[in-house]
Amino acid sequence: MAVKTITVTREAYEALKLMKIPNESFSRVLLRISGKRRLSDFAGILSKSAADRMESAMVEGKRRRNEAYGKRIKMVLEAFHSRQNGGS
Repeated sequence: MAVKTITVTREAYEALKLMKIPNESFSRVLLRISGKRRLSDFAGILSKSAADRMESAMVEGKRRRNEAYGKRIKMVLEAFHSRQNGGS
């Protein structure tokens, strides 16, 4: 992993140090407070039942999207074939 050295004031260093969790790097502190999050940061924030409901909703949403996409494709193909066969 590439690294960069930065200069901060003593005040900024002390502020970061106060935000630091034991065994957390200063890089991780900066990413945490800047809003950049790793996917693993979200592990365990949902209960099993909430995660199951979310998964079900996502699966259902995907099913509906695929169904709607299939209908649109069918309509486009029917219109195309209709025009090919002399329809307007």
